[in-house]
Amino acid sequence: MTAAPDKSPARIELMFDAIAGRYDFLNHVLSGGIDRSWRTRAIRSLQLTGEEWLLDVCSGTADLAIEARTATPPAARVVGVDFSSAMLRIGCEKLRRARLDTTIALVRGDAMQIPLTTASVDAVTIAFGIRNVERPVAAFQEMHRVLRAGGRLAILELAVPTAPLVRAAYLAYSRFVLPRIGRVISRHSGAYDYLPASVAAFETPEQLVTILRQSGFLDVRAVPLTLGVVYLYTARRD
Repeated sequence: MTAAPDKSPARIELMFDAIAGRYDFLNHVLSGGIDRSWRTRAIRSLQLTGEEWLLDVCSGTADLAIEARTATPPAARVVGVDFSSAMLRIGCEKLRRARLDTTIALVRGDAMQIPLTTASVDAVTIAFGIRNVERPVAAFQEMHRVLRAGGRLAILELAVPTAPLVRAAYLAYSRFVLPRIGRVISRHSGAYDYLPASVAAFETPEQLVTILRQSGFLDVRAVPLTLGVVYLYTARRD
């Protein structure tokens, strides 16, 4: 791993507040629209029955929370937690437009101190947020705490591909193309320089699997998606 960028909660909150208005649009542009299929795959991995209470950590503008509630079958109730007020405001607007605000609740909170009681949810998700948490181990321990016995976990996170040609193309894109597009559209000078730096400095998929196991999760799996640019991690609580 390279040197980790500053992930202090205050800095991360300010950064996401600043780019909230263009966040969804940039996600779709920079991923070529594939981000929607990643979220669908993550929710499908939970094997929902239609009765589950689901927690979406680092929920942002609520895309994954919405995917969970509109899946077939859907989660019965969804709580999304994020500490960016601006992202949550946009998420709440999306829920109202989709008439999902009675079954999805968005709450301001920290992934390292989840504001839910112990063993209160059947599933936990987090998409592209764990690498932004200052202490990921603390967040995993909190996710384990709020899950009921047998509850399932699904994590989507970016990774640096290992196949030589794909890796070279990815690094060129993330270092030269992505920051430029991000700066132009978001009008924020640092957010899309932070993104590739945070991916490069984050744990490898193998390391993340080990950390999840050490946090008490069982049946931990890491599945590469889109040539290893993204990984889907799945696990369950004992």
